[in-house]
Amino acid sequence: MKNFKTTFLALFLLSSVASFAQVDLRSPLQFRRDAGKKGINVFETSKADTVIFEGINVRVGGDFALQFQGLSHENSIVGDPLVDLASNFSLPTANLNLDVQLADGMRLHLRTYLSSRHHTESYVKGGYLQMDKLDFIKEGFLSELMEIATIRVGMDQINYGDAQFRRSDNAMTIYNPFVSNYIMDAFTTEPFFEVTLQPSDFILVAGVTNGRLNQSPVKGDDGMVVYSKVGWDKQMNDDLRLRLTGSLYSSSDKSTRDYIYGGDRAGGRYYSTLATVANGGSDFDPRFNPGFGSQTAIQFNPFVKFKGLEFFGVMEFVNNGNDAVGGSFTQVGLEGLYRFGMNEQWYFGGRYNNVSGEKSDLASTNEISRMNLGGGWFMTNNVLVKLEYVNQEYSGAGFANSRFQDGKFNGVVLEAAISF
Repeated sequence: MKNFKTTFLALFLLSSVASFAQVDLRSPLQFRRDAGKKGINVFETSKADTVIFEGINVRVGGDFALQFQGLSHENSIVGDPLVDLASNFSLPTANLNLDVQLADGMRLHLRTYLSSRHHTESYVKGGYLQMDKLDFIKEGFLSELMEIATIRVGMDQINYGDAQFRRSDNAMTIYNPFVSNYIMDAFTTEPFFEVTLQPSDFILVAGVTNGRLNQSPVKGDDGMVVYSKVGWDKQMNDDLRLRLTGSLYSSSDKSTRDYIYGGDRAGGRYYSTLATVANGGSDFDPRFNPGFGSQTAIQFNPFVKFKGLEFFGVMEFVNNGNDAVGGSFTQVGLEGLYRFGMNEQWYFGGRYNNVSGEKSDLASTNEISRMNLGGGWFMTNNVLVKLEYVNQEYSGAGFANSRFQDGKFNGVVLEAAISF
């Protein structure tokens, strides 16, 4: 009944909007990343003003993903055996996306998770207002600045790091060449204000949030987060593109600010891995969240594309904001692909991901490593099929006496993704 009410409300709102706005799945919107293959390797949205504003326009889109999982797992803990995994389908996931061109240079985005691993019911993931022109104040207002500037405000994911542009967002998996995101998955949805400048081939980002995933006006939780990015991205010639960015995330020590690696409410891929019969597992396995109450994180991301060859890297450091307790983690990600075919509709490659560190100066080491080997086929611009082999291992005394002690899972996963 609850899902029926949600669906009815969504249809009512869409029909109301359609009464005064153009609803067209094909109509382009300004300063927006395309869904599907055309959005591959797009990071910050371009400042190229190529779409003429002809009035309010609503674009309705969606994402759908389904996996067939064939994994096995093991650990060395006795007394609480792991659940038996079978080769079968996982719970399908779905998103509803609304993008609205409200004015010339002003666009709204809203994403609703219709179904996710962590929530089978529908709920709003988040949304933002993006302004690439300020003509709503006065025609031509700060036009020279706005030729390079983008302003975003809302309650959605923040622009920390470049890995977020290649990650799966619940059912929106078409930008991710593999099935899962990085082990230490920097993603959160918080109220934010963000300014991006793109002079020539440079990228400058500055933003601020209150650091909270769930909002409340109750006094006593008045911390904040500042974040930034500096980078360079240049198409050297027809064959070669180079990009390098560095991002900073710093949260205050007021209350809990640990959402940067635990802010995704949708849940992770590789279902039920290392879950036990008596105590189960987590919907967010097999990600890893350091769980620091406050922290400073730095992420570096090189990207190189030469013809069909593609390399993307992650080097990330996070330190506990509580100096008296200490603790830090390092993440390394190396991803190599080869895209081929008339329109590069095929690809194959591999990804190596490692996270290691301690939760405090007195704690033992945690180490997780993962290897992915696989490929994919863009059947159309909006339909992708992926097949991969994954192997993930846990080591270090920090996992002793837990379900992750000497833990390991591996096998094959097939994923089908549709985004439009």
